[in-house]
Amino acid sequence: MTAAAPTSAPTPTQRAHLRAFVGVGVAFLLVMSFMTVPTPLYALYAERDHFGAFTTTLVFAAYGAGVLVGLVLTGHVSDHVGRRPVALAVVAVEVLCAVGFALWQDTPALLALRFVTGLGVGALSATLTAHVAELWGVARPDDDGRLGSTVATTASLGGLALGPFVAALLALLPGPLVTPYLAYAVLMVALALVIWRAPETVPADARARSWRYRPQTVAVDPAIRGPFVGAALAALAGFAVMGFVTALTGRFLADVAGVTDVLAVGAVATAVVSGSALSQLATVRVSSAARLRAGAVAVALGCVTLAGSAALSSLPLYVVGGFVATGGVGLVFAASVATVAALAAPERRGETLAALFLAGYAGITIPVVGLGALLLVASTQTVQVVFALVAAVAVPAGIAVLLRRG
Repeated sequence: MTAAAPTSAPTPTQRAHLRAFVGVGVAFLLVMSFMTVPTPLYALYAERDHFGAFTTTLVFAAYGAGVLVGLVLTGHVSDHVGRRPVALAVVAVEVLCAVGFALWQDTPALLALRFVTGLGVGALSATLTAHVAELWGVARPDDDGRLGSTVATTASLGGLALGPFVAALLALLPGPLVTPYLAYAVLMVALALVIWRAPETVPADARARSWRYRPQTVAVDPAIRGPFVGAALAALAGFAVMGFVTALTGRFLADVAGVTDVLAVGAVATAVVSGSALSQLATVRVSSAARLRAGAVAVALGCVTLAGSAALSSLPLYVVGGFVATGGVGLVFAASVATVAALAAPERRGETLAALFLAGYAGITIPVVGLGALLLVASTQTVQVVFALVAAVAVPAGIAVLLRRG
C-alpha cells in the first residue's frame, strides 16, 4: 500500500489570511446587523412621532433607495482603491449614523439617516463580500472558492437576521431609542480595528494604476437577456419578501397576533430572516441549479404558509412560513448571482451583476411602499395574503425562466 503524500503546512501568509478571513467575516456580520436595528423599534417610533404603517414602509424604503444609489456610485470603487479603505470609510459613516439616530430624533431624521445607512450598505456589501472571498482564496488556494463566497453571503444575510434581536435586547435598557445606537457606535469602532488589521487583497499594481472615477456601469449582456429576466424577476420578488418581513413584522404581530412587546418583535424577525443565512450554509456544496429549484419550492411553500398565517391569525405559522420563505430567497439570490455571473461574458459581467443587484434591491423599495399604501385602505391580513400569494408565484416563475433559458 502506498502512503498518501503529506499535505504541506500552511505558510505564515496563509495563516494570516485565514485569521483575517474569520475576523473580517465576523465584522461583516456585525456591521450588517446594524442595518436592521430599527426593525423592532418601529412601533416605538410610531408611538413617539404618531405615524402609521405607510410611514414605516417609507422609512424602510429610504434605506432600500440608499442601497440602490450606493451600489451605483460606490459598489465598484474598492476594485480600484482597495478593500480596506472603502470598508473603513463606510464603517466610519455608519458610526456617525448611529450617533445621529441617538441624538437627532424626529421622523425626517429617521428618513435621512436610513437613506445614508443604505448608501453605506451599497458600498460595504460589494466590498466585504469580495474581501472575505479573496482572503479565503489566499488562505486555502486549493479550495474552489465556494466556501469563501458562501461565508460572505451568509455573513451579509446573517447580519440582517441578527440585528432585530440584538436591538430588542438593548431596547430593554433605559433609552430604548438611544441605547441600541450608542452600543453599536462603540461596537463598530472596534470592528473598524479588525478590518484595519486585515491584509489588503487588491493587488498593489491595480491600486497604483491611474483610475478616473465614474459611476458603476449598469447594463445587461445582450447574449443572456432571456435568463437575466428570470433572475431579475426572482431577485425582485424574493427581496420584496425580505422587505415585507423586516419592515412589517411588527405590524403583523400587533394587528394579527396581538403582540406588541419589542423583544418578541425582535425575536420573531430574527427567527424569520435567519432562514436566508442558514439555507446558504446547509447547501454550500450544492450546485446552483439545485439551489435554484430548492429555493423556488421553499419560497412558494413559505409564502403560502405566510398567507395561511394571516388568514388564521397564527403566529407559529408566520414564523415557520417566513423562515422557509426567506431560506428560499437566500438560495435563489445566491444561485441567481452565480448563474448570471457564469453566463455573462467576462467583459460584461460587472455591469450585468450590477443590474441584477439593482433589481433585487428594488424589491425592498417599490413593492414595500406599495404594501404600505395598501395598508391605508385594507386590513393587514388582506394585504399579507395577497402579497404572499403573488410572491409564491413570481419567484418560481422567474426561476423557471432562468433555468429554461440559461
